[in-house]
Formats: sequence, structure tokens, C-alpha cells
Amino acid sequence: MDIALLFLLMGVLMLLSVPIGIALGIATAVCMWLFSPMPLVMIAQYCFTSLDSFPILAIPYFTLAGNLMGGSGISKRLVYFAESLVGFIAGGLAMATVTACMFFAAISGSGPATVSAIGSFMIPQMKEKKYGGPFAAALTACAGSIGVIIPPSIPFVLYGVISGASISEMFLAGIIPGIMMGIALMITSYFIAKKRNYPVAAANFSIAQVFKAFRYSFWALLVPVIIMGGIYGGVFTPTEAAVAGVAYALFVGFFIHKELSFAKVMDALRETVIVSSAGSFILGLSMSFAMYLTLEGIPMRIGQWIVSFSSSKAVVLFMILVFLLIVGCFIDNLSSMIILTPIFLPVMKQLGVDTIHFGLFLTVALAIGFVTPPFGANLFVASTVSNEKVDVIAKNAAFLVVSMIVVLFLVTYIPWFSMVLVNIARNS
Repeated sequence: MDIALLFLLMGVLMLLSVPIGIALGIATAVCMWLFSPMPLVMIAQYCFTSLDSFPILAIPYFTLAGNLMGGSGISKRLVYFAESLVGFIAGGLAMATVTACMFFAAISGSGPATVSAIGSFMIPQMKEKKYGGPFAAALTACAGSIGVIIPPSIPFVLYGVISGASISEMFLAGIIPGIMMGIALMITSYFIAKKRNYPVAAANFSIAQVFKAFRYSFWALLVPVIIMGGIYGGVFTPTEAAVAGVAYALFVGFFIHKELSFAKVMDALRETVIVSSAGSFILGLSMSFAMYLTLEGIPMRIGQWIVSFSSSKAVVLFMILVFLLIVGCFIDNLSSMIILTPIFLPVMKQLGVDTIHFGLFLTVALAIGFVTPPFGANLFVASTVSNEKVDVIAKNAAFLVVSMIVVLFLVTYIPWFSMVLVNIARNS
């Protein structure tokens, strides 16, 4: 009864457009009042104590770093370097878009931020070369999802805080799947480009041009080296790496590229405050929600119910993946992770799935939700940048999304892709 009422209340409130954080808080308070002897004041206590966490500080700092780098000329230099690498292939601009998104993913940690930063340069270029606005926007929206898979990743930080998993190990786990996602999108783009006769971006591959682009993009390409190298070299923690990213973006933007202004910094700070404050509100109340779930043993009961359908690990994983893909269509990435991690993590442990592996395919599955309507945050950002209708972009993204789902199933059913680097680090 308590499980049914908890999720019924939460679902009804969300359908009534009540903010997710408030819906979580109300559902938790009502069920705690009806079914638990715990005082309601514990909800407020858990809200504040859960936010008193050093790792959580990484989220606003990575968000700020990504916003600053978008305005400091780093994103357009990444695009230029990406074009020098793959521009000669059929559909070269499409390839360059995906490659640039992969580079920017190693900086921003955010899907919509990646779409905005790269799309503002690449979508107009693809339109100019007759790629078609809907395809250009669809590809950028899909490639932007890599922003939360290749580290550093804001959802990885959040998952680490909720589950207790190592954030550094989560970053390691995302490297290969993120590259796989990029390759899958490039392969799909290649066949679409061949079928539609899209032009190449460069006549042929030139080592000289690559070196020229490398020199032009050097300071931009140094960002992931500093952030990830610092983390795995033991120089600083993921949170400290986020702060280093902010300092680096300010230094490069003001003194190297000289494209950052006080107004752009204020815009970046304003956007960061809006995003981070909303996320903190949801996170605090979600931790109270998770506390109630744990104390009442609800995840274990849900796990037993799921396992009762089948004792096969493969079947249970398939059920959960389908569920995650559906949820991603309606609820944003971070909110979904906050709600679902405490529910499904005990089930995964019962099935013998590593906590890091679960966090990886959970993130990938929910990242696909960035480009599946009706929510599809990346679709709306791409629509704003390209002036194309969301439904038209979604239709053009269909084959690209299929390739992303193929990668999801590969990393879910073949743990090696996400765990090989983690296991090497654990054994070293």
C-alpha cells in the first residue's frame, strides 16, 4: 500500500506540472506521516545534511566551467580541429560535428551545453553546405548526449554522491562507451551522407592542416588533459578539478584567446546559479525520498517484485533498460537518476552487477532521453539554435537514436566496455 501511494502521489503531482522536487517532498511527507513513526522534521534534516557534501560542489563548478568555455572561444577551436581530422570523409561536416561534441564533452559534462556550444557553429555550416537544417540539428542533438558520458560528467558526479560509488571510477568507466557512442553516430552519419550525397568538408586529408589546427586549438585541447590528468595523477579530486577548469577557462578566455568579457562571465554565472540551484533543490528532497525508501525497505520489495518476473539476469536487465528509455522520454536526466538510483541499485547488487557498471548504463540510457520526445532537452536546444521545429528534428534523429540504443545494449550486456579501465585502475 505504501509503495503504491508513494509512486501514485509522485506521478499525479508530476502530471499536474508540480516541480519534481516538490512532488518528491510531498509524496515522501504524506507516506511518512501515514505509514512511518519517523518525525516529519527528518525530511528537512536530510535535505540540508545531504547537500553538505564536498563532491556535490563539483556540479556547479563543472557547469560554470562549461559555460565559461563556451564563451571563451574554446568551442570553435575544437570544431576547427575536428574538421581537420575528419572533414575529408563523406559527410565530413557531420563527422566533424560529432568529433567536436566528443572533445567538448571532455570539458563541459553537460548534454544541452554541448549542443549549444557546438551547434551554434556547426549547424549554420551544415545548412550552408546543403546538409539540411533538420538533419544538422538532429545530429547535433544526438552527439550532444555524449556530453554526459565522456568524463567529466555531471550525472556521474551525482550518481557517485547518491550511490557512494567512486566518482573517479565512474569517469574512467565512461571513456570507452562515450567513444563508442561517437563512432556509432559517425558511422550512421556516413551512410546517411552517402545516400543523400552530402559534400565533404575538405578535398583530402592533410597532415599540415592537422598540425595547423592543432596549434590553433592547443589551449582548448589542453583542458581535458588538465582535468582528467590531474584527477588520475593524484593532483586533485574531481571537485578540485572542476575548480581548476573554471580557473583555466578564465585564464584562457581573458589572456590567451581574449574573447571572454565581464558580461560573458556574468551570463555564465547567472546560468550556473539557475541550473545549480534548481538541481540542489531537487537533490536535497530526493535524498529525503531515498532515506524513506531505505528505512521502509521499499527498494528490496521492488527488487523482489522485479525478479519474480524472471530469474534470468539478461531478462531483468532488458526490462530495466526498456523502463529507463521510457522514463527518459518524460523526465530529465538528473531527476530520473535521483529517483531511480536508490530503487534499482539494490536490484543490481542482487543480480551481481557492479555498482560502477550500473551507473554507466543508467547514465547512457537516460542520456538517450535527451533526444526522445516529448521531453528531449537537447531537441529543444537544437531547435532554438537551428530555428527548426522540434518534431521535424525528432524524425530526423530516428536512425541516429537507433545507433545509440545499440551502443546502450552493448555496454549493458558486455561489461568489459565500461569496466576494463576501472579494473586496470583497481589492480594497479
